[in-house]
Amino acid sequence: MRRREFVELLGGAAAATALPFAGRAQPGTRVRRISVAMPLVEDDPQAKARIGAFVEALQKLGWSEGRDVLLQSRWNLGTTDRAHKDATELVALAPDVILADGTTVVAAVLAVTRTLPIVFVNVTDPVGGGFVKGLARPGGNATGFTLFEYSISAKWLELLKDIAPAVTRVGVLHNAALTSGRGQLGAIQAAAPSLRVELHPVDVRDRAEIDRAITAFARSPNGGLIVTASVLADQHRERIIALAAHHRLPVVYPFRYWTANGGLVSYGPDLVDPYRRAAAYVDRILRGEKPADLPVQAPTRYELVINLKAAKALGLDVPAPLLARADAVIE
Repeated sequence: MRRREFVELLGGAAAATALPFAGRAQPGTRVRRISVAMPLVEDDPQAKARIGAFVEALQKLGWSEGRDVLLQSRWNLGTTDRAHKDATELVALAPDVILADGTTVVAAVLAVTRTLPIVFVNVTDPVGGGFVKGLARPGGNATGFTLFEYSISAKWLELLKDIAPAVTRVGVLHNAALTSGRGQLGAIQAAAPSLRVELHPVDVRDRAEIDRAITAFARSPNGGLIVTASVLADQHRERIIALAAHHRLPVVYPFRYWTANGGLVSYGPDLVDPYRRAAAYVDRILRGEKPADLPVQAPTRYELVINLKAAKALGLDVPAPLLARADAVIE
C-alpha cells in the first residue's frame, strides 16, 4: 500500500480535474484533519472519482485545503491480512473525522476506535455489522450512507433472465465470510425457485479462486453469472469481465462502472454520489455535531445500464422493453 500523508486529489467522475491543494496549512489557522480510508488502490479511476467528488463538495461548503483542512489518505485498506495494522496507523494520526469506504474498511477502523468520528459510505448493513445501533439514531461514533438493501440482489437474477432467457444455471460470485456476501446470496436464493434456475453459490476469497471458479462454472452449458458487491470483486473487476467475455458468459454486475468497462449489464446505486453527500456530514461534524445524532441515509437513485457491444458479442438480442427501462445504453 502506497501512502502519502498529504495527497493531491483528482476530481470528477468523467474527467478528473486537478485541484489547487497547497498541502501546507497557513500560519495562525486551526487546521482540521480528515483521514480517508479507501479500499481501492491509489491509481484506480474509481478511487480518484470518489475522492475528487468529496473534495469538490467540501470546497463548496467553504473548506479549503492548505488553509483550514488537510486530507490524509490510506489506500487499499480492505486487504484482510493488513486491514487492522493499516487502520491502527490511520487512527494514530488522530484525525478530526475519518471517511471510510465499504464494510471491510469500516469494520477495521471501528475495531481500533469507538471515539473518533467516522462517516462511512457504501456500507450494505451498518446495523447488522454492529457499526450503528439504528439507522435513525446511530448512537455511536459512526454514521453515513448505505450501499443498498439486500433485496436488490433478487433484481439482479430477474435482470439476468430478462437479458439471457436461455440461462438455467446461475453462478453467484460472493464472499461467504462477509455478512453482506451472505445477505446478497440469500436474497438471490429466495428468488431462484420462481425463475426456475439452478443456483451455484461460488465463494471466492482471492484472484486465484475467481479464475478457477469462473473457468470451472463455464464448462457446463446455459450458464450465467451474478457478481455481488464486495471489495474483492471491485479490486479484480477487469479480470472478472475478461473471464466472462472469454467464456461467453452473460453476467449481471452491481455497479455502472463495471458495464462501462465492458460488462454486459449492471443495476445498482452510483458509488460516487455518496462521497458528495458525505462531505455535508463531515462539514457538520467539524462544526460540532455528533455522528450519533446524524441519521444513516440510503441511496436516492439506482441505475440500469446495458452494454450493447457486450450483448452483441454474446449473441444476445436485448428485449426492447428492457432497453426502454435502461438509464444508460452503451453502444
